[in-house]
Amino acid sequence: MGDINLLVINPGSTSTKIAIYENGKELYRKNLTHSAETIAQYPKIVDQVPFRKAEVEKFLDEIAYDMTKLTAIACRGGSLPPIHMGAYEVNDEMIDVLIYRPSGQHASSLAAMIGYEMAKNLGIKAYIYDGNTADEMDDLPRISGCPLVDKLSMGHFLNTKAVGRMYAESIGKKYEELNLIMVHTGGGISIGLHKNGVIVDVCTDEDGTMSPERSGGLPSIGMAKLCFSGKYTFDEVSAMVRGKGGLTAYLGTNDVREVEKRIADGDEYAELVYNAMIYKLAKCIGGLATAVDGEIDGIVVTGGIAHSKMFIEKLEKRVKFIHPLAVIPGEYEMEALAAGITRVLNGEETARIYKEDEKLR
Repeated sequence: MGDINLLVINPGSTSTKIAIYENGKELYRKNLTHSAETIAQYPKIVDQVPFRKAEVEKFLDEIAYDMTKLTAIACRGGSLPPIHMGAYEVNDEMIDVLIYRPSGQHASSLAAMIGYEMAKNLGIKAYIYDGNTADEMDDLPRISGCPLVDKLSMGHFLNTKAVGRMYAESIGKKYEELNLIMVHTGGGISIGLHKNGVIVDVCTDEDGTMSPERSGGLPSIGMAKLCFSGKYTFDEVSAMVRGKGGLTAYLGTNDVREVEKRIADGDEYAELVYNAMIYKLAKCIGGLATAVDGEIDGIVVTGGIAHSKMFIEKLEKRVKFIHPLAVIPGEYEMEALAAGITRVLNGEETARIYKEDEKLR
């Protein structure tokens, strides 16, 4: 086709990243930050749609961008039930699920809601790509130990797939030829086993390591007692697990830089908790290595915490016997969204039509 001009939308818990790409080149990018006090005004994720959409439109007005030039809108995938990897057209059914039957409360769900409204007004399509709940897992990891509780595939797949390809290129290999353990570090930490280009197993924030905002796997009987204590609602317990868990619960902050400063100042408790997070992460990496009999071609750490020298040194010490760490800090979600939807519009990939009852296997 002709020119491909994309608006890319990627909301986080207290930010909304937006960018304009024209024919694969990024022209504008802005990280709109939202205070915790502002976000706290909205009881549910969906309640933030008007506020966040207005912020996106305000920025587009500021740069005087001609919205009629847009070919499509690329949105980060949100809290859907399990989906395929790759692209989906956003439709009414997807929005209905995200509003009324989401698999969790995560700000990424706002991308499709905002993008779809804007796309309809412009007479174009909105898409998601490599969504957070995409599922390529093998059969063995699906067995949770309790038939009533499913093991779900969740993670920072958009970024880790993109970074996995970057790492493969850096060593002169194809992503599809390698067994990689990909570690995304941020408010949540997710670890995926990428086997020949397919994410066959994951350690999520539900069963994996603790992180700055999430508890990770918890003792099951202790958690059951907490849930039935009568002291907490479901929403309150959910927040303990995701949002107010991990470093936040123990140390009152989700900022690793602040924790490291406390450690430098002699705070032994902060050091204990910080080391526990890295210890649990290393155990997850070791566990995933066993799933391919130790045949690992790389352990790649990405995301925001990968900028920390202290974090990388402590983690490297524990896992280097498996494979030396490769560190590619930051995230490349905007680039990955733009590239994926460009491939769709060029006819190199096909976007799926979302159906709630879609069978993956």
